[in-house]
Amino acid sequence: MQAEPKKSQAEQRAVAEPVAEPVSLVGEEYEVEVGPVAHGGHCIARTSEGQVLFVRHTLPGERVVARVTEGEEGARFLRADAVEILDPSKDRIEAPCPFAGPGRCGGCDWQHAKPGAQRRLKGEVVAEQLQRLAGLTPEEAGWDGTVMPAEGDKLPAGQVPSWRTRVQFAVDADGRAGLRRHRSHEIEPIDHCMIAAEGVSELGIERRDWPGMATVEAIAATGSQDRQVILTPRPGARLPIVELDRPVSVMRVGEKDGGVHRVHGRPFVRERADDRTYRVGSGGFWQVHPKAADTLVTAVMQGLLPRKGDMALDLYCGVGLFAGALADRVGDQGAVLGIESGKRAVEDARHNLAAFDRVRIEQGKVESVLPRTGIDEVDLIVLDPPRAGAGRKTVQHLSTLAARRIAYVACDPAALARDLGYFRDGGYRVRTLRVFDLFPMTHHVECVAILEPAAKSS
Repeated sequence: MQAEPKKSQAEQRAVAEPVAEPVSLVGEEYEVEVGPVAHGGHCIARTSEGQVLFVRHTLPGERVVARVTEGEEGARFLRADAVEILDPSKDRIEAPCPFAGPGRCGGCDWQHAKPGAQRRLKGEVVAEQLQRLAGLTPEEAGWDGTVMPAEGDKLPAGQVPSWRTRVQFAVDADGRAGLRRHRSHEIEPIDHCMIAAEGVSELGIERRDWPGMATVEAIAATGSQDRQVILTPRPGARLPIVELDRPVSVMRVGEKDGGVHRVHGRPFVRERADDRTYRVGSGGFWQVHPKAADTLVTAVMQGLLPRKGDMALDLYCGVGLFAGALADRVGDQGAVLGIESGKRAVEDARHNLAAFDRVRIEQGKVESVLPRTGIDEVDLIVLDPPRAGAGRKTVQHLSTLAARRIAYVACDPAALARDLGYFRDGGYRVRTLRVFDLFPMTHHVECVAILEPAAKSS
């Protein structure tokens, strides 16, 4: 029998001396001066020892007591909540929502900031991401630094726009509906969500019990009276009888397959944008703000300026919002190819755009399907990728197609900035950038960047 090799002295010490567990700093409090806003709904501060704090519920320039919510000694950064405001900013207001604040509902990031200040903070984040990840100043991106509110959202301080047409409520063990706390599975029971659209609030989800349910998603379509709830039961639970304050269709998430299945009513809602009706099935993606779809279509079409006869791509096309707008404008001599990975979304897009003979929708991932099409030249491209962005490989491919203009719709400024850098490497420059506050009270924004070949501008 072969003898085991002898352990080194370092290995012997590792066995003899167990590694000490990191010391948690959760609950520790620090009095700090708050620095600039950062991407993610928080501001940056430092402890007296120099450790970075990401602090929520504060504003730049304030002096606060920050209580650590996540992190340990030696970590690159700690997460914290401002639990006492020692020197408030002039932009601070009393949060209108009674469920907002440290340790409470995590749905909103900026309830404590005046509406104009929220938009300025979002603009600062976009500018910082552009500079850090793409090396672009606002001027180089063709952006004046403005974050534009949606129509009807410019309200006085203390008033909250009711904009969210899709709300997923979490349900606690007692069957009470609420919303999750920040970075937590814990649930904050609520009796009303201030940012929920009227069509969601009128269902009364929060005013009834939901025994056995894990989540209840409420959808109020824009441009129709369609209302839908999607129930996710806990394992082994039976569906309750759904009796709400308005007529709704009911869907459920399957325990085994995770798919969304019809219980009763229509398996879709009808949304309206750009003078066209779109079917959106099984809780599929649609812009959450009631003005968002029209706002983004307008921005994209104004940036692209489609011509009759153009060949266009709509990538990550969902149920066909931009493909429909393009098809209307390129006419019978033009053509549009949409690519979407979701099977149900593809079915909806084909239904929604069936009247256009020159529109084709392909199912699959963009990076896989596009090379197989054999397309080597197009006039226009729209891409509206998921939060992670399109990525280097896809952008490199798009940069070879000689598009006259490209419209990039982005819900995450960091992903947008990274991809703009890749487009620059591929020979494209940003012509214009527009930023929209389509998620008031949260840290999220929507951006529309219009790109053109750099050689054209030189």
